Amino acid sequence: MRRVAITGLGAVSPLGNTLKTTWEGVTAGRSGAGRVTLLDVSAYPSQIGCEVKDFKPEEFVPLKDIKRYDRFSLFALAAAQEALTVAGVAAGIYNPKKMGCILGVGIGGLRTLEDNHANLLAGGPRKISPFLIPAMISNLAPGNIAIKHDLRGVNYVITSACTSGTHAIGEAYRMIKDGMQDLVVTGGAEAGISALGMGGFGRMTALSTRNDDPTRASRPFDRDRDGFVIGEGAGILILEEMESAKKRGAQIFGEVIGYGFSCDAYHITNQPEDGRGAVECMEMALESAKLNPQDIDYINAHGTSTPVNDPTESKAIKTVFSNWAKEKLMVSSTKSMTGHLLGGAGGLEGVLMAMALKTSVVPPTINLDNPADGCDLDYVPHTAREVKVRAAMSNSFGFGGTNSSVVFKSVE
Repeated sequence: MRRVAITGLGAVSPLGNTLKTTWEGVTAGRSGAGRVTLLDVSAYPSQIGCEVKDFKPEEFVPLKDIKRYDRFSLFALAAAQEALTVAGVAAGIYNPKKMGCILGVGIGGLRTLEDNHANLLAGGPRKISPFLIPAMISNLAPGNIAIKHDLRGVNYVITSACTSGTHAIGEAYRMIKDGMQDLVVTGGAEAGISALGMGGFGRMTALSTRNDDPTRASRPFDRDRDGFVIGEGAGILILEEMESAKKRGAQIFGEVIGYGFSCDAYHITNQPEDGRGAVECMEMALESAKLNPQDIDYINAHGTSTPVNDPTESKAIKTVFSNWAKEKLMVSSTKSMTGHLLGGAGGLEGVLMAMALKTSVVPPTINLDNPADGCDLDYVPHTAREVKVRAAMSNSFGFGGTNSSVVFKSVE
């Protein structure tokens, strides 16, 4: 089996529109949350979000063509262009048929759908944009990237709720490991801050309503958490076959060495109290990576800041990692700073985990003032930590009981 290197990273996030600015925000422990400006939220129970700010799509797409794209797809294009540039990918580097794109997108062009539905009601079907369908459908995020960069290999989107981005990384890893592709652009993107996005999650009471203090609203593992803060953006990784990457002198951020997945088969939105699906998923990822629990130094947790997830995930981690979870294992939730990117979360969190391996800096969990009952691990509270990370795991869990974990390893 072939080894899989991480050679490029790109980010568009609530903390910045590049990898550099995003990582600087994360390591500084800065919140990307504020009052939502993309729509009038005065009637909504939750009026806060982690928006991407000062994004200029004309830097990636001709101005006249921007109307052809939904916001999530523009985020994906921007982050992919950065990641490919960082990786030094140029024409002819591989056979285009062995270069592909697999992305995770949970919802897709919800804002485009809303706008065109309003046009339909106001003026009939002739007011619907001819770009509605290609702008709205989720697979146009990887499709647009492939068109722009001549990636003629695998191309599809994974939609598995908040697990989408992590599933995408895992499947891209398998494609390269098994020799089916030489390079895959992967990760996730989402732009769910819209009327239906905020309204739907709000009606579920899933969102934080700490409207008067948005930067402290996302507080994973804290006693006073009251829901997640919705975010948007994209995180993209370039994965390629290790020996080829070394031969061409590519920068290597780390390697992907394991992938696990499972289903709770329990409830459409809640996890079982024993966290059995998360346990099975993490165990599978460790087995896939051929690692023991004590080989993992850091977990980027799903850590949503919701009443159900945080103690359940903590319990699952303690089940899998036993004494190591209390002795040495570091766990943090970068959602405390970026908010929850839904289907894009695993992509951005994969990028941040790769940066933790490369820079020997573990991101913090901010706003963790009073750990909740059952949340008694080392969550790297408040401040980033400079420490060597040998191997790390990223967790994602989604509605429908879907779970995924990936394992990255540092490369000397």
